[in-house]
Amino acid sequence: MDIASNTGHPRRWAILGVLVVSLLVVVLDNTVLNVALRTIADPVHGLGATQSQLEWAINSYTLVFAGLLFTAGVLGDRYGRRATLLIGLVLFGLASFASAYAQSPAQLIGARALMGIGGAAVMPVTLSIISNVFDPRERARAIGVWAGSVGLAVAIGPVVGGALLERYWWGSVFLINVPIVVAGVIAVLAIVPESRDPKPGRVDVAGVLLSVLGLVVLVYGVVDAGDHGFGRPVAWGSIVAGLAILAGFVAYERRIPFPSLDVRLFADRRFSAAVAAVGLVFFAAMGSMFFMAFYLQLVRGYSPLKSGLLMVPFAVAQMVFAPRSSALVRRYGPKAVMAAGMVVTGVALAGFAFVTVGTAAWVVAALAFVQGVGMANVMPPATESVMSSLPREKAGVGSAVSNTVRQVASALGVAVLGSVLSAAYRGGMAPHVTGLPAAARTPASESISGGYAVAARLGTAGRTLIGHVNDAFVHAMHYAAIGSTLVALIGLLVVFGWVPRHSARYGPVVAEETSRDRELADIA
Repeated sequence: MDIASNTGHPRRWAILGVLVVSLLVVVLDNTVLNVALRTIADPVHGLGATQSQLEWAINSYTLVFAGLLFTAGVLGDRYGRRATLLIGLVLFGLASFASAYAQSPAQLIGARALMGIGGAAVMPVTLSIISNVFDPRERARAIGVWAGSVGLAVAIGPVVGGALLERYWWGSVFLINVPIVVAGVIAVLAIVPESRDPKPGRVDVAGVLLSVLGLVVLVYGVVDAGDHGFGRPVAWGSIVAGLAILAGFVAYERRIPFPSLDVRLFADRRFSAAVAAVGLVFFAAMGSMFFMAFYLQLVRGYSPLKSGLLMVPFAVAQMVFAPRSSALVRRYGPKAVMAAGMVVTGVALAGFAFVTVGTAAWVVAALAFVQGVGMANVMPPATESVMSSLPREKAGVGSAVSNTVRQVASALGVAVLGSVLSAAYRGGMAPHVTGLPAAARTPASESISGGYAVAARLGTAGRTLIGHVNDAFVHAMHYAAIGSTLVALIGLLVVFGWVPRHSARYGPVVAEETSRDRELADIA
């Protein structure tokens, strides 16, 4: 490259380092939390959170994050990307501090929602700043580093969380964010330049409120149904109300010129199929990761660190196989590669239905690795289909829609499969709690953490209860695994039905345009 003609910022690579650290801390937090769930559920060493409260601790972050992703990007374009990044980091740091010292599950859920606001402000503006400070010829490489940091966070998150929990209390998994955020704020102020879009979009306040409200009401109904059954009006009423609000959101978004979620893109079947495949595979994956956290730390008695290490093969498989899937797409086309990826993912998820109380640890690690291989061959072809199905000027919006759907699907996966787990566990424990004291029956049958807490208070008599609790949970886990497998099979049908057999990428273009295509493929 001719350095003299490089139009990028002279400190662009240092700026990229700051942006990667900012993104890393946001993504790292969710992967760290999975390892801490069992400890947070402990009534002595944690908050005594129920399973539904733990689901909300995950979903309060994810739903707010997904709902504000578009709007945060528009605010950054309008009022300044560096300013938005700073506000997002500060809010994320303060909310992390509040999460670390939460005194109740409700406080943790609320603090996590605030973290979602901060995270939503950080992610889109980091990408916008990269596009602003890098020359078009270097931009693809910079965005590749940006995207790779997400994979790094997924890989190291469980290990970091496990290592912290080995020595410190559960709040340390949130408190670790604070010094990183402080360093990030100082670095952003020192070297990241301010930039704005001269023609920013409009902020769709009504759309954001409708989407977040609809999703929260829907998820509340699903979680309540898992806790108490669908017979309660509050459960099915919330589900119906949530779906109605979301239907109103879609109708509203179709009519306005600057929607927070451009639902008109779904008119293209290739785009819809690719985004649906991404959503379905993450729905299944996040739900399975939720129940595995409890299986490893309670049923098997593994430490948080060992549990985290057993999940690393999933991330390693993603990092190794995802970059290689593009060559498969060029040779076999997106339909074949995505279908194979869905089958492999489904096989791994089905494997969890055969895991027992005594299954060897290496089997769990192997299933996680196979699941990672499968998903690594779904995401890149899906991205290719998203990009090739849209006009060039819509490609960036399309990738943002795909990311939003992925986040929402992850939240729904935890809620729906978590509810299946709760209902099956409660049914399995019903015959075994009748002889317990009245005050102990509800917590013992509510969740595996509650069952362990009751058993600890019963002394030697609790050993028999522990056996029943483990059996009921593993049995319930099998139902959830079957549910996640069925979702992956639905994804396979979507791929077969609507994803094109051959790649439809753009024809030969000039060097800068080719670079732009690679950027967009990396974004999603």
